[in-house]
Amino acid sequence: MKKLICGAALSVMFAGGNADLAMAQTPKNTPRVSIALEHGAHNLGKRTDPMMGTWRNYGLGQFIHWGVYAIAGGHWDGKYYGGAAEWIRSWKEMPKDAYDNLYKQFDPKEFDAKAWAKQAKDMGAKYMIITTKHHDGFCLWPSEFTDYDVSNSPYKEDIIGPLVEAYDAEGIDVYLYFSVIDWNHPGYRSALKSEKDREEYEAFKEFTKNQLVELLERYPSTKGLWFDGTWDAAWKEQVAFADELEAELREMVPGLIIGSRFRPDDYGNRHFDSNGDLMGDYEQGWERKLPKTIEDVKGNDWDCVMTVPENQWGYHSDWRGHVKTSFELIEMLVHSVALNGNFVLNFGPNGEGGIRKEETQLATEIGDWMAVNHEAIYDCGYLDWEKQDWGYYTLDRKTGKIYMVVFNMPLNGALRVKTPNKVKLDKVYSLKDGKNFTPEEIHKNEYFIHYTSDKQPESPMVFVIESSSGEEGKGHTYQKAKT
Repeated sequence: MKKLICGAALSVMFAGGNADLAMAQTPKNTPRVSIALEHGAHNLGKRTDPMMGTWRNYGLGQFIHWGVYAIAGGHWDGKYYGGAAEWIRSWKEMPKDAYDNLYKQFDPKEFDAKAWAKQAKDMGAKYMIITTKHHDGFCLWPSEFTDYDVSNSPYKEDIIGPLVEAYDAEGIDVYLYFSVIDWNHPGYRSALKSEKDREEYEAFKEFTKNQLVELLERYPSTKGLWFDGTWDAAWKEQVAFADELEAELREMVPGLIIGSRFRPDDYGNRHFDSNGDLMGDYEQGWERKLPKTIEDVKGNDWDCVMTVPENQWGYHSDWRGHVKTSFELIEMLVHSVALNGNFVLNFGPNGEGGIRKEETQLATEIGDWMAVNHEAIYDCGYLDWEKQDWGYYTLDRKTGKIYMVVFNMPLNGALRVKTPNKVKLDKVYSLKDGKNFTPEEIHKNEYFIHYTSDKQPESPMVFVIESSSGEEGKGHTYQKAKT
C-alpha cells in the first residue's frame, strides 16, 4: 500500500531544513502534497479486532530484563559501571572475552517461573514482556541457530518456555522481547560500509528471521513481539526485508501485536513514517516518559515502559540516584490509563534468578492498591472532562462509570468537578468502602465533592461518579455579578 507525504515534511527531508521552520512557513490550508511510500504505514487508525481490544484494556504490565549481564550486576573488577546494566559489554572497562564467557556461570538456582508469575498477578499485571535475548545475543531459549544460548550454560534448561506456561496459567498474556542487535553474531553490523559488510549482513538477516520464526513456533500462545535495537543504520536499510518479515510473522499468529519499533519506512524513519502515520499497532515512543495531554498521543494506542531507578533495566546491584516510590509509579499508571495508554513496570532479576527486595516491595504495595482500586484501571481510558489538580479521571469503556483518582487531596477536602454542558452528577461514592458523598453544585456544570476526615488519605483514593445527561433550565440559575 502506498502512502502520501505532506509538502512541509518533504521540505525538511530533501532540503535538510528545520521542521518547525518548515511548518511555520507553510501557508494555511495548503493541500497535502504527496510522494509514494511503499513501506510506510499499511493501516491507518486503531485496530478494532478482539486481540487489540484486549491489549488496549490491560492497564498494567510487567517488563522483565534478564540475561547473563545480571551476573556482572553493573560492576567488573571492582569498578562501577554507571550505564544501564545490560549494556556493560560495551563498556571500555569490560573485557569482551570475559563477558562472552559469562554464560558458563549462568546457573540461576533461585529462578522460579511460577513465583515470578504469581508476583505479577498479585501486583495486578495483565501482560508481561520478557527479554528472549538482549543486544549481547545470549538466548534464554535453546535456539537451533546458535550455541550462545541457555542450553549450553550450566543451567541447561529453557527459561522462556516455563515463563510462558506460568504466566499463561495466571491469566497474564506474554509478549516476547527480541533485540535485532546481536553483538555475538559474526554477521552483525551497526552500519554497512563495504561489500563484505553487506554480504555478511545477509547471513545475519537470515539468522534473525530464523530465530523469530523459531520463537513463534516454540511458544504459539505468544500475543506479540517487542523489538529493540532497530536504530542501527544497517537495519534502517532493510526496508523491504523488515516489511516482508513482519507480514510473515503476523501470518504465523493471527492477531499478533507488534509496536512501532520494528521496521523503518522507505526513508529510514521509525515509529512514524514520512507521512507522520504510525507504523505498527501502537506507539512505543514513550520510554521512561509520559505524554502530558491527550493531544500528545495523536489518537494512537500507546504504552509507557518505566524503570524504577532512572535508567536501569537489567540487574544492577548498586542503584544510585532517585528510586521511584510505589505512589509515584501508581500515579504514572493512572496517568497512562487516563490518556488511553498502558503502563509497564520493569523488573531486573539478579544472576541467581531472584527478584530484588526493592522490586518485591514495590510490587506488593502496587498490588495492595490495585486489589482495592483495579476497577479504575482495567478496561478504562480517557474522559473528556477538564482535568483538575487533585488527580485524574478514568472512564470505564464498558460500563460508562467515571472514576476520580485523587493523589492531591485539597486541605479543605473540597474536590472540584467540572462537567460538560448538560451533564449532572447523580451519585458519588468511595470505591473502597462505598461511602456516599453528596455533590454540592457551586455553579453551572461545576461541583464540590466534600471529603471530610481527621487525617489525609494514606494512599491515592478513588471515587466513583455516576452521571446523566440533564436538561438546561432546570435546577439552579446563576446570575453574573454586576459591577
